[in-house]
Amino acid sequence: MTQLSKEAVIVRSALEAKGLETPMLHTTVSAHEKKQQIEQHMASIMTLLGLDLADDSLAETPHRIAKMYVDEIFAGLDYSTFPKITLIENKMGTDEMIKVQDIGVTSTCEHHFVTIDGRATVAYLPKDKIIGLSKINRIVNFFAKRPQVQERLTQQILVALQVLLGTDNVAITMTATHYCVKSRGIMDALSQTTTTALGGVFKSNAATRHEFLSRA
Repeated sequence: MTQLSKEAVIVRSALEAKGLETPMLHTTVSAHEKKQQIEQHMASIMTLLGLDLADDSLAETPHRIAKMYVDEIFAGLDYSTFPKITLIENKMGTDEMIKVQDIGVTSTCEHHFVTIDGRATVAYLPKDKIIGLSKINRIVNFFAKRPQVQERLTQQILVALQVLLGTDNVAITMTATHYCVKSRGIMDALSQTTTTALGGVFKSNAATRHEFLSRA
């Protein structure tokens, strides 16, 4: 079993303590075994749907889906893939808002296993540590690579950054299109969902909250 990084362990522990971890079962099944079993199950599903897996266009689809699930769109279920985090001491004494806007978010609705597609804005007020800017994008991407609900996804990003940065002063807002709404059910192609998670002064101070939200 791959040893988890210190950062992965503290983030997972913080999410579990707050009841914000994705509902998961402990498993010792290897990635290779997962792909083999998913491929078999997907072939059965496609056959039940009446698809001809002997056709050259469909023959490799179960394999492709299995690989996609384990290595790509659900890779965030495995904390061994948690991004390497670069933190530096705040020697410059930076105390103004640092914000990363328009972070692309592609996730999967856990209710229907279809796409959630949107953008996130993340901000924090530095205390003792500053994080490498691209690491914010990578943390968003890690938690997006799971079956998700947008509310939990937003909170997971907030808590992860709070424990890594050692400050409650973190804020996230996310706006996304849910394909479970767009491509099925009500089939509303235009609606979007916005979620916000605020910590520390972003929650308690109206001026700081307004500064973040008005420019997000």
